[in-house]
Amino acid sequence: MERTYGVTPPISTTLPTEEEKRANEALAKELRAQGTFEPPSETQKREDILKHLQRIADEFVKRAAAEKHPKNPYLVRNARGRIFTYGSYRLGVYGPGSDMDTLVVAPRYVDVEQYFKIFPDLLEELAPPGAITDLNPVPDAFVPIIKFEFNDISIDLIFCPIQSLGELPDEKDWNLHDNNLLRGLSENQVRSLNGTRVTDEILSLVPEPATFRLAIRAIKLWAQRKAIYANILGYPGGIAWNIMVARVCQLYPKATSAVIVSKFFNIMLKWPWPLPVLLKDIEYGLTVTQVAVWNPKIYHGDRNHRMPIITPSYPSMCTTHNVGASAMAVIKSELDKGAQVTHEIMLGRRPWKDLFTKHSFFTTGFRFYLTVISSSKTREAQNKWASFIESRVRHLVMKLDMHSSIQLARPFNKGYDRVHRCQTDAQIEEIQAGSLAYLVKAEDPEQPEVKAEVKAEIKTEIKGEAVKVEKTEDANGVKGEENGDVKIADIPEHGTSTEHEIYTTNHYIGLQLKEGAKSLDLSREVNEFKTFCMSNDKIFDDKLMCLTVQHVRNFDLPDDVFGPGEEKPRKPVKKKRPATAEDSAKPDTKRQRTATAAG
Repeated sequence: MERTYGVTPPISTTLPTEEEKRANEALAKELRAQGTFEPPSETQKREDILKHLQRIADEFVKRAAAEKHPKNPYLVRNARGRIFTYGSYRLGVYGPGSDMDTLVVAPRYVDVEQYFKIFPDLLEELAPPGAITDLNPVPDAFVPIIKFEFNDISIDLIFCPIQSLGELPDEKDWNLHDNNLLRGLSENQVRSLNGTRVTDEILSLVPEPATFRLAIRAIKLWAQRKAIYANILGYPGGIAWNIMVARVCQLYPKATSAVIVSKFFNIMLKWPWPLPVLLKDIEYGLTVTQVAVWNPKIYHGDRNHRMPIITPSYPSMCTTHNVGASAMAVIKSELDKGAQVTHEIMLGRRPWKDLFTKHSFFTTGFRFYLTVISSSKTREAQNKWASFIESRVRHLVMKLDMHSSIQLARPFNKGYDRVHRCQTDAQIEEIQAGSLAYLVKAEDPEQPEVKAEVKAEIKTEIKGEAVKVEKTEDANGVKGEENGDVKIADIPEHGTSTEHEIYTTNHYIGLQLKEGAKSLDLSREVNEFKTFCMSNDKIFDDKLMCLTVQHVRNFDLPDDVFGPGEEKPRKPVKKKRPATAEDSAKPDTKRQRTATAAG
């Protein structure tokens, strides 16, 4: 008997038609043309890196065992670690430049303090000379992580000791599928293991993994192009998109990838949210971990999830708890557009490349924006501060969603990192308030990490024919400026004794106002957000860091947010009303007053 996938029977088990097969071939060809596949040489490099990491993981556990149990040579001799991958690499849908999400598993006697004390040094010691760059341990993260580049491939390496095992099995095919491996683990450790567990279970729950892989490549490329791919900013992340596509594969088990992509838009557009997207029934009643299983019948927070997409592995969790009202409206709008385009594609009227056109967030998306500017006086401080602010931007968006004059508040799905060079404290304050007058150009060889050249960003109030801003020092304690031109003469020469480098990251939020809105005062929302962020004593250092929020009109957006060929919005020119006969009949009162004064 043929296996049934998912929590409901399939919608159709019809075999592909010749037209659908041709559409599938065209999709695969377009995805290759879009550069979503990497060459075999790069894939081989990834496999070699994993072999190096496995050797380093074994040595790490041996040294940890010797440190913890120096009088137990048997334990040290049999000590071993295990490297697992998860995410796009494990799914087999990685592309050029994709990072590699990896996990190192160890026996119960190895602790996280040893991980951060021993593993970074071992990377430098045992990897090929010069292979490790940008090594950045982050022990304070909810899931402790070591970030680094290994032969120019970005690696995110997390760690988990298995509390139920005093020694890891030596079997080559040993895996993490057994729920009992979660016994005794904290919530962050469960999340660490579940990255690999969820990835494996998704692949086991789709009828044809090859069909799923091509379809998810297409959907992820589409989501990235439309700027709706970023869990941290309130959009579905990689796991959520994987689960949605896998669910469509379950409903059409015999379909080609092209059909899956086409059906994806229609099904997810019409999905009866908040009905959850599930790949299998949720497992309740297990007692191997204290981590809560998603259950809206019990937990009030789970009932508030607007767009629940649930992981299949125990304990099941919602991958989209961050999605708010505006993000959901944006996602539905893009799904609707995608449904229309793919309908035309499947009829042979349009090419697949039309599905992957770039978003219009900055070009025609909005008239008004907020920009959240995090800044620091050192690169190390900015790495920490910018990451923290990025994780909090969605909280500001939630406040904006509730504003009586705002219809939609859409955050862009990434921040813009910039470096500035100046001399005086007054200039530092200008930069912190949003000025780009002292920006270091991207092509400066001294600043390889600057992402793009920017000429000007002007601090303005939101105002126009239908909107009047109630000005309270620009709603956040910083007054707007009329002129933001870059003052090249004011940029100091590199190497002067009074030189300062300031690092900033800007996050942009597009604002759509409700029809008839006459004013927009965001002082309360902005000040609450700033207080919320700067009250975190573990992160915020007022001697090094600053946070501001500014209004920006679309024609004042900086140049680096526009790609090649994109046209920056222009400032509208008010047309003079043509003179009428009635106007010419009116007396020139100004001339009369002038004549009277002269007399």
